[in-house]
Amino acid sequence: MNLPRNPLRFNVGFLLNQSIGSYRDIHFDFPVVLLKPDLTLENFTGVARVGRTPQGILVQGEFQGDASAECVRCLTDFDQPLHAAFEELYAFDKRSVTESGLILPEDATIDLETLVREYLLIELPINPICMSDCKGLCPICGINLNEESGEHQHIEENT
Repeated sequence: MNLPRNPLRFNVGFLLNQSIGSYRDIHFDFPVVLLKPDLTLENFTGVARVGRTPQGILVQGEFQGDASAECVRCLTDFDQPLHAAFEELYAFDKRSVTESGLILPEDATIDLETLVREYLLIELPINPICMSDCKGLCPICGINLNEESGEHQHIEENT
């Protein structure tokens, strides 16, 4: 499957001569996307509302997708849903720069890849669990207890 080359890159030059308060929604929908260098998401969707302000271009984003994760209890791979929302200003000049330090490039092209990646990584659990009632692995034999039907028992050997 071909991954989109610059999936979150777009030009906002059309807003520069618009009145303050003008905006446009830009929608994203990809079956698979790689947020460089290491975050691959499936079922990636989102919307970025870009609007003209006196200080710059305000980007309000909401994105979601499924990242591959390994359950800390049963060690099974599963799709971890991630969701992030953010609001960032791409300032016209250094006088209007916010804490994020974003300045609108001269070509008016914004690439949200780094921002979206950072916001989604924050949402990734430190200890992902495949399901809330995951039973984990048997501490004696290591079998996945989610896949066992009935009671799982061990016969103690007498030495």
